[in-house]
Amino acid sequence: MVTTMRQQMEAFTHDLRDRICSAFEALDTAKFEQTAWKREGGGGGGVMSVMRGRVFEKVGVNCSSVWGDLDAEMAAKLHSASTAFYATGISLVAHMANPMVPAVHMNVRYLEMDRWWFGGGTDLTPYYPFEEDVRDFHGALKGACDAHDPAYYPRLKQWCDEYFFLPHRNEPRGVGGIFFDYLNDRPAEALFAFVKDVGEAFLRVYPMIVARRKDLPHTPAQREYQLQRRGRYVEFNLIYDRGTLFGLKTKGDVEAILMSLPPVVTWK
Repeated sequence: MVTTMRQQMEAFTHDLRDRICSAFEALDTAKFEQTAWKREGGGGGGVMSVMRGRVFEKVGVNCSSVWGDLDAEMAAKLHSASTAFYATGISLVAHMANPMVPAVHMNVRYLEMDRWWFGGGTDLTPYYPFEEDVRDFHGALKGACDAHDPAYYPRLKQWCDEYFFLPHRNEPRGVGGIFFDYLNDRPAEALFAFVKDVGEAFLRVYPMIVARRKDLPHTPAQREYQLQRRGRYVEFNLIYDRGTLFGLKTKGDVEAILMSLPPVVTWK
């Protein structure tokens, strides 16, 4: 049976979600709770999977497939002459209880408007960085990129550094990773294979980093610093993040869209 790229991407993201959730549950004592939602005033919906545990203070892994029409302003921002759209993907953000464990974001997505393209990426936000963790994280992503195009990693790493940056504070959000958008410069199957490898690289490397750091001792002062730095995460996601803005403009589930925000945060 011939499957469309929509169907292939949906099947992959659902399978990746299930395997990520299993890997995260194996590191904690809690379980994910799933909540289905339907898109208001349009087609499609998704499933929000959230776990709050001893290791993962709050982690969300969302899958969605939505379609309908965007307003003209949003369509123009997406470089499309058409307002009709279809989007499917997976989005993950993990905020950790131990400040020695880095927070992380990952998403991959596929969109169709007057053309199709892939987007996504993953970046690491440590509060107390360990060189080994940063090296392993970037090494896994470089391996995934190099398997498809040696030019990918330096290009997508720079793109990530430029994207996950807070201009109003003149500082990066974390130690980077890779970021890409509007990829359609080669056959869809080739780009789909790349997107899958990005997801698989994340699944290999991040649980390993969590296992390495989750039981390290930390002080109340270090916890307080973690909560202050989380404020930067909130600022970026509410001011600059394209996924947040796209989700709100397409009338997605607000709780699923704002799942990326940490459970506890302070500003000073």
